[in-house]
Amino acid sequence: MTNKQVVEGFLAAVNERRTGDFPTFMAPDVIDHNKIIHGEEDRPGAAFEGFRQQLTAFGEFKAVAEELIAEGDAVVARLTVSGRHTGAHPRMPEPTRRAFSVEQIWVFTLRGGKIAEIRAVSDRLGMFLQLGWDWPAAG
Repeated sequence: MTNKQVVEGFLAAVNERRTGDFPTFMAPDVIDHNKIIHGEEDRPGAAFEGFRQQLTAFGEFKAVAEELIAEGDAVVARLTVSGRHTGAHPRMPEPTRRAFSVEQIWVFTLRGGKIAEIRAVSDRLGMFLQLGWDWPAAG
């Protein structure tokens, strides 16, 4: 499987909520540099639970790859990410039932045919505004 196919498979697993398939695509010690969810532990492998929590918080969650660019051990994905806040989220425990759709860019580093590192840039302000969440105070 090429690195691009690994990322495509991972995104399909996320979109289809096949969390049991995550180990097929992510290394056990995957490092999530951006923390997919507020409060994710800062340890290798914590991304598994971060993605599970994200899927619990957002019904109808989709990460659609608009572009996938692969070079060497890196795959860059320009995504449209959307969902509806229907479950508890560490930043907002009470669901707002509101929907969001934002653009994100994820950079995956692969080693041994699995995702070893994840970095991302996303329109969090746009997401928070669409969901009706308060912007976190500077700390």
